[in-house]
Amino acid sequence: MDRFFKLIAFATAQTKSLARDESGATSIEYALIASGISIVILVAVNTLGTTLNGMYSSINVALK
Repeated sequence: MDRFFKLIAFATAQTKSLARDESGATSIEYALIASGISIVILVAVNTLGTTLNGMYSSINVALK
């Protein structure tokens, strides 16, 4: 019976330790920040590409 109580105490201590551990939350926060930055980069590159395409089309028409 003493082993059972030691096992319960160990499991309780491990559960409390996992509840205090915030390293997983930090990883998720960094992943959200990285995904937000990548979305901003994709939108900027897409907008820049559209603008450059229009500019090159104007130059092409002017040269013809």
